Amino acid sequence: MIGPRRLLPSMPALLALEAVDRLGTASAAAAELSLTQGAVSRALQGLEGQLGVALFIRERQRLRLTPAAQDYVRHVRVHLTALSQASLRLRANPGGGGLSLAILPAFGVQWLAPRLPDFARRHPGVTVNLSTRLRPFDFAAEGFDAAIHFGRADWPGADHLLLLEEEVLPVCAPSVMAEPVAAVEALLTLPLLQLESRPGAWGRYLAQQRVPGQRPVGMVFDQFATMTQAAIHGMGVALLPLFLISDALQEGRLVPVWPARGHGLGSYYLVWPKDVPPRPPLLAFREWIACQIG
Repeated sequence: MIGPRRLLPSMPALLALEAVDRLGTASAAAAELSLTQGAVSRALQGLEGQLGVALFIRERQRLRLTPAAQDYVRHVRVHLTALSQASLRLRANPGGGGLSLAILPAFGVQWLAPRLPDFARRHPGVTVNLSTRLRPFDFAAEGFDAAIHFGRADWPGADHLLLLEEEVLPVCAPSVMAEPVAAVEALLTLPLLQLESRPGAWGRYLAQQRVPGQRPVGMVFDQFATMTQAAIHGMGVALLPLFLISDALQEGRLVPVWPARGHGLGSYYLVWPKDVPPRPPLLAFREWIACQIG
């Protein structure tokens, strides 16, 4: 049930409040909202009058929210985001059935995307909207139905479905090395490519091959995609998840430098908010993706 309407501010007033909190001045907020500074000031004054609470501390040319107003605008921002996401879902699928999914770029492109046409054939009434998120977030604030998570089953307030345990393999272009090395220690003599977010990956892999205590250095990349291309073009040896390179291995663009697989830092999960009743599109997606890993 919606509370007293006299406490429900207008949308322009809430948008002005959120913009001033983020940008610091009424003039900057006015520029972003395509309004005059006077219109923004009147909206804020009206909001203060409606709520009966002072929201700002005025310091020369800047407006600083009071501590109570800062707490208030955090809640406002969450609900404005949720309204925006709901509108996007409605526009994308006027008949209902939209699913908003946060994905990791490499997993989304290489593992999920090739399988999605099958989901579309089985559930033509569901439109899947994909957005990239690299770290856990608040589902209520972001407006997603579910997300792909890498690591452990530790997303706060979420249920988890294990999709894939990561296995890694050292690979390079055939021009760098046509055959596997004779001993795993020989990896240390080769140009090793590294991922910025996994600085200890090579040391961990070598320890799994009974060569402990190593922290080799090498060229650093910020994404799997660029590191994979660097390996394909002969720039060195990359330690890559198998699901990313299955096609390149099959086509001969990459070859194993050492045949033993290693265990990655974690696993891939589908996660969704625990305390929110799942919508039918999410139930359909969960059932479908469980069949993909079965």
